Amino acid sequence: MPRNQEENERIRNKTKEKIIQTAMELFIRQGYHATSISAVANEAGISKGLLYNYYKGKEELIATMVNMRIQNVAEVIEGARTLKNPDKQLKYIIEHAIHNVYKEPQVFRFYLHLQTQPIEDEVLIKYSQILIEENARQFEIQCQIFEELGVDEPKKRSLYFSSTLQGVMLMISTYPNQFPIEEIKEQVVSEFCDTHLK
Repeated sequence: MPRNQEENERIRNKTKEKIIQTAMELFIRQGYHATSISAVANEAGISKGLLYNYYKGKEELIATMVNMRIQNVAEVIEGARTLKNPDKQLKYIIEHAIHNVYKEPQVFRFYLHLQTQPIEDEVLIKYSQILIEENARQFEIQCQIFEELGVDEPKKRSLYFSSTLQGVMLMISTYPNQFPIEEIKEQVVSEFCDTHLK
């Protein structure tokens, strides 16, 4: 029985997801430049020709990953902004950021590493800059939350919040099985949220 258009689209999307997932695993394991398109195709269990039907090459793979990352981060911020209370918005950001890192610590390290590429790396520096610019945009939204809280110097408070949360996320990604996630999460929530809710 021939497949319908919906089934073909489902298979196409599943194949694209498999390629991206495989490419990221290889980029994490051996680095972007050391990973060939052939290696991605072999690891994904497809032909190189089929891979090229979906992606033009390695750079399109990394571009897709960066766009996915931006979308995922934006979804957390947008989800937080649907809540009325700014304290609850911050709590939402904390909980989702920590959960996402705990779920995929190697992915967090991958994007962190991508943000710290040398300027001489003409391929990766473009995507490093895109991530940094997006972080700056999300930081401005976060500053608005602190303004709504009515804190003194909301930008500095937002910077302290980001530094604290990024530090916690880095520790989780480095020591996922040893880090006391729930206890530290409660401390961060208490530091930035609970004082305003009381």
